[in-house]
Amino acid sequence: MKRILVTGASGLLGLNMGLQIGDSVEMIGQVNHNRLQNVPFKQLEVDLADVEKTEQMMDEVRPEVLIHCAAMANVDECESKRKLAHRINGDVPGQLAAACKRIGTYMVHISTDAVFDGNNGPYTENDLPCPINQYALTKLTGEQQVLQSNNDASVLRVNFFGWSLSGKRSLAEWFVASFRDDKQVNGFTDVQFCPMMVNDLVDVILAVAEKRLKGLYHAVGNDALSKYAFGVEIARKFGYDEAQINPKSWRDGNLAAVRSPDLRLDTQKLTSALGKRLPGLQNGLERFYNQAVEKYPEKVLDCRIS
Repeated sequence: MKRILVTGASGLLGLNMGLQIGDSVEMIGQVNHNRLQNVPFKQLEVDLADVEKTEQMMDEVRPEVLIHCAAMANVDECESKRKLAHRINGDVPGQLAAACKRIGTYMVHISTDAVFDGNNGPYTENDLPCPINQYALTKLTGEQQVLQSNNDASVLRVNFFGWSLSGKRSLAEWFVASFRDDKQVNGFTDVQFCPMMVNDLVDVILAVAEKRLKGLYHAVGNDALSKYAFGVEIARKFGYDEAQINPKSWRDGNLAAVRSPDLRLDTQKLTSALGKRLPGLQNGLERFYNQAVEKYPEKVLDCRIS
């Protein structure tokens, strides 16, 4: 791949992708307001909600591959800013997909496991989504618009963790920060999911792009566990006391949006298409821990312009 455009380059996935591949390919990272420093890729400051500027970006860059990571990802914020969430998560992906079709760019659109209600997991790509909050509804709309606008594009439903620009974007780093500060935290025992280390997900996305896969795929980790159990795994890996985690229901979390209790996804379709097993949790946790030892979180934070 000669030229890759990554939207949301300051986000958890976009930034880790840029740091991972920016020295080996020509990558252009789209940011909105969060410009970056000390990154190995070019940046374009574009508001994706602006149709004209987004079209202009696509025409000027003309990437071989577009990886659309940008999203309004705060689940509770989507409840209070519904119009904006529908614009960013629903309309923008379809607009980008149409632009990619027009100029011959292959598109990978990043969606979410949250499109399901969590009553009948594990889910395959053939199961009908049933969004139960605004974030899920808008992300499902985005999926539909991409696939309707561009039959050559791929849509990946994901759930990932890693080190972020804010230091608290992913559940894993939130657990680590809380343990380090000797805080008692809650871990939801009634929410099942299949998290994948963000750098492992980058590898999967690049493999999808290399093969030019088309359509909808589930791209999550091989191992399913509760968010409480995930916190316990983090505590054990980093040498903290797992008793700092209180087993709780998500209903005790004072959350604005309801949560799906079972977000396990079946990944057989993608495994078959790639010809290899997707990364598992233990290898991902080992990678996450080693990054902490090697001061990678500090490298990520150093990309932020204060």
